[in-house]
Amino acid sequence: FMHELHIAPLAPELRGVASTRIAEAGSELGMAWEPQPKFLQPRRASHFDCGARCMLGCRCGAKWNAAEFADDAVAAGCELWTGALAERVLVEGGHAVGVVGRRKRRSFVVEAERVVVAAGGIGTPVLLRQSGLAGAGRGMTMDTTVMVYGHAQEKGNGADPPMTWSAPDDELGVLYSTLIDPWLMYPIILALKGPAYPLTWHRWGRTLGVMIKLKDEISGGVDERGRVSKGLTPNDRARLDRAEEVAGRILRRAGCDPGRVFSTPLRGTHPSGTVRIGEMLSTDLETEVRNLYVCDASVFPEALGRPTVLTILSLARRLAAHLISAAGEPGAQRSRRSTLSAGAAPPQ
Repeated sequence: FMHELHIAPLAPELRGVASTRIAEAGSELGMAWEPQPKFLQPRRASHFDCGARCMLGCRCGAKWNAAEFADDAVAAGCELWTGALAERVLVEGGHAVGVVGRRKRRSFVVEAERVVVAAGGIGTPVLLRQSGLAGAGRGMTMDTTVMVYGHAQEKGNGADPPMTWSAPDDELGVLYSTLIDPWLMYPIILALKGPAYPLTWHRWGRTLGVMIKLKDEISGGVDERGRVSKGLTPNDRARLDRAEEVAGRILRRAGCDPGRVFSTPLRGTHPSGTVRIGEMLSTDLETEVRNLYVCDASVFPEALGRPTVLTILSLARRLAAHLISAAGEPGAQRSRRSTLSAGAAPPQ
């Protein structure tokens, strides 16, 4: 995928002056900061314009999007339904045989020889619970994230592409990277910390940000209604405290006012590990229900503490190869024709 999707660090001149200053400060403290591989191809954009606001979506077209795979699949003959809600998997004799759902306020039933659930770290356990797998959603990881901000005299990294530099600390279980909340999100997030913090909004343009992504331990979970309960374990809290101290040292080294360095509230960035390999899934991503598979971040046996996309793509490609191989085995059933229940609207 690295070559296929052109995943690579941005050119030095595109990594951002402020972000590079943060990385250099971290390197001066003995850390191993490196350019972060990105899903960005500036040449795809008529005008490459990437900054903190890109957290809300790519506006210039430089970023690869998984919807491109969906376009390829439809072009190859796959049928894509949008606006459809899968409610539960049909199970007969311990085998998955289809999906029940609703679309345009009408019920439908789709029969299938194999079912792959990929509704994400929160949606997947809800769907599996509704399908009779009661253990789904017990325990989860979040790659719990905090930003540490500092105010400087020079321009901050809000105009830089997000996460152009990063530094993993696998012993501590954290990933540091260059990142700041977009201009409009900044006061909203900080309002959760206390009424005084949004008042720093006017200094956003001179704010440097270091993101800390914690490889958090499995705890909490997702209930049958999709409600999330996830706290930090004592070990998580201790490691995060140490990481915040490191980030503060980096920012001060980069020129931030020592009296104006603070952390944002915690946030969960990668809900995952809710239907874990080795506990609820085989290494082929199959559940205890035959022919029912899961392929998304919920399958992770532990937190990655890293961006998740490449891992999910790799798991999906491996599962696709497995399903193709299984379909060609002697004695394999022929695929059933997809059908809709009586009164259901036809796919558009």
